[in-house]
Amino acid sequence: MYPIVRKEKLADNIILMDIKAPRVAKECLPGQFIIAKTDEVGERIPLTICDYDREKETVTIIYQVLGYSTTLLSQKKEGEYVADFVGPLGVPAALEKKENKVIGVAGGVGAAPLYPQLRKLAENGTKVDVIIGGKSKEYVLWADKFREFCENVYVATDDGSEGTKGFVTTVLQDLLDKGEVYDECIAIGPLIMMKNVVKVTKPADLHTMVSLNPIMIDGTGMCGGCRVTIGGETKFAC
Repeated sequence: MYPIVRKEKLADNIILMDIKAPRVAKECLPGQFIIAKTDEVGERIPLTICDYDREKETVTIIYQVLGYSTTLLSQKKEGEYVADFVGPLGVPAALEKKENKVIGVAGGVGAAPLYPQLRKLAENGTKVDVIIGGKSKEYVLWADKFREFCENVYVATDDGSEGTKGFVTTVLQDLLDKGEVYDECIAIGPLIMMKNVVKVTKPADLHTMVSLNPIMIDGTGMCGGCRVTIGGETKFAC
């Protein structure tokens, strides 16, 4: 059993939890994920590791309450437990130091898994910028935390309540048109958002990493349920 040591509502239906999981906290790296089960008979929920504290032995997850299992998880209180918290799973993100700068592009809850990746790059001496998008100001996640290590934090909201009114791709295109030079783009968010980011970066020959999250079962590459086709080659997203 894994205790919930902190629970915070970030926005409507978006929940943050710190889970005490000593082994995961000791071993995890940016880009990896866990699989949680609310109770012994519950569904397996794959969630990206958003942050971790090796001293406190905690792992931070952020999730959107959408279905039955995430609803059950959201009903848990601080001091209660989740039955399983398996990880770290997956391969850590490739985050080598870059000569110029890296731009991160986040849509909605995608800001959470992007955070540790950009922070790691900054710790390695790479300059980083970030564009954070949301439906409205309420859904712009962790902008203040990104400002701790990002040179520039740009915000785009659908309704214009904060930053640029429009999409993250609008801001990205404007930056490239102004001559900003980036070595890489890391985009995490809804599929359509990541697809449109690539439509902007491909003509600029800007190497881009995206985050694919198909249905996962075991999360270790055994079941093959998360197959995706990349450049004609079959890969497992997990």
